[in-house]
Amino acid sequence: MTVFFSKKCEYALQAILLMAASEHDCIYPAEEISKKLNIPKEFISKILQSLTESGMIESKKGKAGGFKLAKHPSKIKLIDIVEAVDGLESFSSCVLGFPNCSDKNPCPVHDDWGELRARAYDMLNSETLDKFREKTLNKIKLK
Repeated sequence: MTVFFSKKCEYALQAILLMAASEHDCIYPAEEISKKLNIPKEFISKILQSLTESGMIESKKGKAGGFKLAKHPSKIKLIDIVEAVDGLESFSSCVLGFPNCSDKNPCPVHDDWGELRARAYDMLNSETLDKFREKTLNKIKLK
């Protein structure tokens, strides 16, 4: 279980990191992404279509078709992917789900959670995909 991301967002992050770790302009069929990351093909196909609609990746139709990044990995921040898939509400809403939680009316974990949430946002907003190439390749090889 993750604290911030939906399963869809986790898979989107993994798929885009995989694409960013490969050679420039390498096209990945959904089936190959599914196999390399052990993600159900139907689910990853829907995620990839969603990322295509957001402009994060491009799709190529046909026999040699598949998906590739729409921008250079140094131009895509992790937060861009999170925003495209899950939105940014988790960085502003109450972790316990209290509707009136705020700085003036905090829930029991408001202050501590707010610090963690801010640090997570800052990290995701400062890191670009190109920084994770080697770690991604090593992780995929371990599977």
